[in-house]
Amino acid sequence: MLARVLSLGIGYLFGLFQTGYFYSKKKDFDLRSHGSGNSGTTNTIRTMGWKAGGIVFAGDLFKCILAVLLVGFLYRPVWGADVKLLELYAAFGAILGHDFPFYLKFQGGKGMACTAGLIIAAASPLIPWELVLFLILVLATRYVSLGSIIASIGLPVFAFITHKMGLYYAGGTYFTELMVLMCVIGALNISRHHANIGRLVHGTENKFGSHKEKEQK
Repeated sequence: MLARVLSLGIGYLFGLFQTGYFYSKKKDFDLRSHGSGNSGTTNTIRTMGWKAGGIVFAGDLFKCILAVLLVGFLYRPVWGADVKLLELYAAFGAILGHDFPFYLKFQGGKGMACTAGLIIAAASPLIPWELVLFLILVLATRYVSLGSIIASIGLPVFAFITHKMGLYYAGGTYFTELMVLMCVIGALNISRHHANIGRLVHGTENKFGSHKEKEQK
């Protein structure tokens, strides 16, 4: 249990680095006061441009990857292949730190770039499945939020499928716990898109690349 808590804590500390918030502040611009008020990649692109969005995405992606790599380095000698479970706890912690930074009154982002980091560093066999699903949805509908929501649903689904196919070592003896954690992460990501879901239902969600000037909170 201690290893799980420490892995979660390490991840949370990495997740506290709010790339969008710090980058926008450096540019004398408060990202949280514009667009959707979110400090993530999509809102950065809409309000500050593609270059800024790329920087924010990279920062949020790599903070999760670094947390996973650190936990893997620390615990692999003891846990062996089962360290995949602890790596997932580290990724979960990074998502929590990103979504709920204590120094910003627990108002952070939605965790999708961190989730991408999770997939790359802790569940790489899921990359083609999640990437194809996300791109198909976004290119077909131009709704980034829809792609993110469905990809979050796909997280535990694809983990289960790839495990059964022998492509993904899903925690060995901790398979059930790992799958539960995948479901929790997916559910958290979906809950962070609750406002987007409402707008999708009512047909008022902004499409990616549109030039509408709506302030969506």
